[in-house]
Amino acid sequence: MPDLEEIAERIHASFETRTAARDQILSQARTLTRHCANAIRAIHRNESDLAQDNLVQAEVLVNGFHKAKQDYPDLYYAGYTQDALKEYAEASIVCALLMGLELPSPEDLGVEFATYLQGLAETVGELRRRCLDDLLHEHPEEAVRLLEHMDDIYAILVSMDYPDAITGGLRRLTDLARSIIERTRGDLTLSLRQEKLEQSLQRMEQKLGHSG
Repeated sequence: MPDLEEIAERIHASFETRTAARDQILSQARTLTRHCANAIRAIHRNESDLAQDNLVQAEVLVNGFHKAKQDYPDLYYAGYTQDALKEYAEASIVCALLMGLELPSPEDLGVEFATYLQGLAETVGELRRRCLDDLLHEHPEEAVRLLEHMDDIYAILVSMDYPDAITGGLRRLTDLARSIIERTRGDLTLSLRQEKLEQSLQRMEQKLGHSG
C-alpha cells in the first residue's frame, strides 16, 4: 500500500516537528518561570538591578513564544505556556509597584488579557509579603501605600464579572485576593494601633518624668 505508507511518513514528519516544538516550549516555559521567581526574590531583597536583569531575560523568552503562537497556536495557548506567561505578568507588575515604576500593560508585556489579570491577582500575595516586611522594619507609610495598591487591584478584579471560560478562572483568584487584603488590612491596623499606643505611653512617661 504505497499511498498509505507515504501518508504515514508525512504524519510521522509532522508529529516529529510538533513534538520537538512542544519540548522546546516546555523548556522555555520552565526557564521563564525560573527567571520570574528570581526577579520577585531579588526585588524583595531590594536588588533592583538583579530583578531587572531577570525580567530582561524573561522578555526574550516571551518574544520567542510569539513565534510559537504563529506556528503552533495550540501549544501557545496550552496551560503550561499561559501559566509561565502569568508568572511573567506577576513578576513585572510586582517589580513595577515596588520600584515605583509605571504599571506595565498587557500590550507592554505581550500577554493575553486573561493571563494579565491572573498575574495581577497573584500580585496581591507578593504585596502582602512586602507589607509585612515593611511593618517589621517600621515603615508603615510604605505598607499603607502598598495596601492602597492592593485595594485598587481588587477593585479592578471584582469588576471583571465574566464567565470563567473567558477569564481563565479569575473569580477564584479574586476571592483569594480579597481574603489576603482583609488579612493585610487587619495586620496593618493592629500594627498602627500598637505604634500609636507606644507613642502615647512615651509621651506620658515624658510628662511624668518632667513633673517628677
